[in-house]
Amino acid sequence: MSAYDDQNIFAKILRGEIPSFKLYEDDDTYVFMDIMPRADGHCLVIPKTPCRNLLDASPEQLSAVIRTVQVMSHAVMKAFDAQGVTIQQFNEDAGGQEVYHLHFHVLPRHAGVSLRPPGKMADMDVLAAHAEKIRAALA
Repeated sequence: MSAYDDQNIFAKILRGEIPSFKLYEDDDTYVFMDIMPRADGHCLVIPKTPCRNLLDASPEQLSAVIRTVQVMSHAVMKAFDAQGVTIQQFNEDAGGQEVYHLHFHVLPRHAGVSLRPPGKMADMDVLAAHAEKIRAALA
């Protein structure tokens, strides 16, 4: 396993070098919209401290992140009137990981509606509106 690369896109988002649609933040975690959403409301939960993935995360990082995953799961379900939620987390190349900073995908789900294919950039105005719905659900 390689060392943590502090030039990954999520580290740059945490430093404010790249903009994001922030949804939620606490002392340990940061949540923002996925710009290539596979479902309306698809967001990402990351720790604020460096960690490549689940395999090198500390128990404290994992605990903080999973608490926030639960908070965001409730929020996206409420915001999008969803019947369920899918949580995804990938580790290393063979596990499908593409950004090497621990992150959990939170996707609100509706019965009978498939996820969109990966890799399609969202309309930024739509993403902004979805972010506002989630923020309102958190209030």
